[in-house]
Amino acid sequence: MHVSSGRWLYGLSLALVTAVLWGVLPVKLKQVLLVMDPVTVTWFRLAVSGSMLFVWQALTGGLPSFKPLGRKGKVLVALSVFGLLGNYLLYLAGLKILSPGTAQLVIQMGPILLLVSSIFLFKERFSVGQAIGLIVLLLGFGLFFNQRLAELLTSLSDYTAGVLMVLLASAVWTFYGLSQKQLLTVWKSPQVMMVIYLFCALLVTPWAHPLQALELSPLQGWLLLACCLNTLVAYGAFAEALAHWEASRVSATLAITPLVTFASVATAAWLWPDYVHAEDINGLGYGGAVLVVVGSALVALGPSLIAGLRARRARLMAG
Repeated sequence: MHVSSGRWLYGLSLALVTAVLWGVLPVKLKQVLLVMDPVTVTWFRLAVSGSMLFVWQALTGGLPSFKPLGRKGKVLVALSVFGLLGNYLLYLAGLKILSPGTAQLVIQMGPILLLVSSIFLFKERFSVGQAIGLIVLLLGFGLFFNQRLAELLTSLSDYTAGVLMVLLASAVWTFYGLSQKQLLTVWKSPQVMMVIYLFCALLVTPWAHPLQALELSPLQGWLLLACCLNTLVAYGAFAEALAHWEASRVSATLAITPLVTFASVATAAWLWPDYVHAEDINGLGYGGAVLVVVGSALVALGPSLIAGLRARRARLMAG
């Protein structure tokens, strides 16, 4: 079983880097998807990131060996590969339909499902604080979708299909998150990410169309490169954060990701209105987005908050 190193400040910094990079990513991807299909975009992101990691590991003598994995470890690699690949493809398919902010808010269910799965797998207790957080989160989603709630619940429109695809993307991401955390007991995080990226890229190669890159404008080409580098740095930081900090703390920090996306969309729409459109959300919807973030953080930090309150009450009573 993987045990965090305890370097919480380093883990926090890495989690914040991940949150910011994931927050700006959908804004860039939305522009690239105007020309390229989701499979090809995914292939570029994984192939470029995996190749860069392979070159680095080869130069530093850090290429991983599969022998220490054993059968269980190889199963974890397979779960990580299919989990991450499914997440990428389903998320991009949903992003083609939804706005960046909506897609990023829905994908926020990923860290929550990761935490809930960890509770069942690692026998952690689901506290009262986490239950409150889950209620706040669900209320937040209800408020966020207030303008289209009837559509979501009564019809299978394109918008509903987009939301369902992103929800499914967050569910399969859980398999990746749990599996790669256990792989850190055998490999270092760059080795884990290199293997996962290269296997994912290999799997989608038959369906990728790399020549679509020639159809991109210069701006879209730079954005595609930025997406590839974002993949490398963000997931590397995420894997390293899990190595140094508890999954609950990392999940709580990642809760701010949708707010980063909304801020990025608003800034980009103000600076480049011809390319990026502002989110079509009312004030109640933005309030719901904030509640989703608060609920996510409460779910992640519930046990620590309750333990802290009990410790403080014990000190007061003792004093």
